[in-house]
Amino acid sequence: MDLPRPHPGMSRILVVKLGALGNVILSLGPFAAIRRHHGTDHVSLLTTRPWAEFLARSPYFDEVLIDDRPAWWDLAGWWRLRRQLIAGRFDRVYDLQTSARSSRYFHLFPRHARPEWSGIAHGSSHPDRDPDRNRLHDIDRQFAQLRAAGVMETLPADLSWTGADLARFALPDRFALLVPGSSAHRRIKRWPAPRYADLAGALLTRGMAPVILGAGEEEGALARTMRDAMPHAIDLTNRTGLPEVASLARAACFAVGNDTGPMHLIAAAGCRSVVLFSRDSDPALTAPRGRSVTVLRRPNLAELDLATVLEALPAAAVLPAPVAPPTPAALPTPAAPPNPAALPTPAALPTPTALPDG
Repeated sequence: MDLPRPHPGMSRILVVKLGALGNVILSLGPFAAIRRHHGTDHVSLLTTRPWAEFLARSPYFDEVLIDDRPAWWDLAGWWRLRRQLIAGRFDRVYDLQTSARSSRYFHLFPRHARPEWSGIAHGSSHPDRDPDRNRLHDIDRQFAQLRAAGVMETLPADLSWTGADLARFALPDRFALLVPGSSAHRRIKRWPAPRYADLAGALLTRGMAPVILGAGEEEGALARTMRDAMPHAIDLTNRTGLPEVASLARAACFAVGNDTGPMHLIAAAGCRSVVLFSRDSDPALTAPRGRSVTVLRRPNLAELDLATVLEALPAAAVLPAPVAPPTPAALPTPAAPPNPAALPTPAALPTPTALPDG
């Protein structure tokens, strides 16, 4: 079904972002820059199903389209995707995914009706020709691409538009978030669960409640392993959506987690974060960004010891809140010593009578 034409003077803009949660969070600043640059235009997003509802609530897009990512042999799926793209009658496309797959979408448009294209697809009207683009951090690379297309403003990630009520969790005032999971097919990115249990115990001794976050059956099992060793940890695995995670990040004292999507969201929400990297990914290219992010990297995260992680935590957040010592009861003021000048003068002794001469 064709979409209605925009008002006169309004262009139809499409933004393509198909990656995992971390990739999506790293694109929040570029999303905001595109929205501001095209303030009076109709801006659509093409993304995958897991993030569609979340991003539909953001202030950046007028509509969200879903890409089911058909397999190469799924001709019917590719035909549906092509019809969806053509029906949008887009004037310009910003391909922020810039993968081989998303670049292929450029060629799904009829040659005579191709929109302006910002990306790396052959034939792009606004190509990103930076020879160092693959050596830039993901956020910096996206903004460089946008500048090549005339979008000059650089904006930070802003998650103020999302959140949820945390009252149902009945959390204490002082808590820290622990994110022990990662993609199921990239377990090398995980600090071992027993180490997280040790960290939870160390936090409890400092008056800090550890709160475990995660989703899925496998991460639920990681949380159970941690709670077997440390029963007082609070397990919120499979009980939070992205809005809840954003609110938890704002309320937490800090977070510790692996290189995984929720840590990108937590850092972008402003939570002080310690993110653990293995050799499987390069923080220079993909580290979370936020108000305060510390990266610890080891080729094998099993080599990362608890003491190093504890040293990386913000001291003010780990130490218990200072308690003023009780004021001692007032002691009675000792009496002032007597002033010698004020002492009575002893009575004069009588002058002895002279003895008669004998």
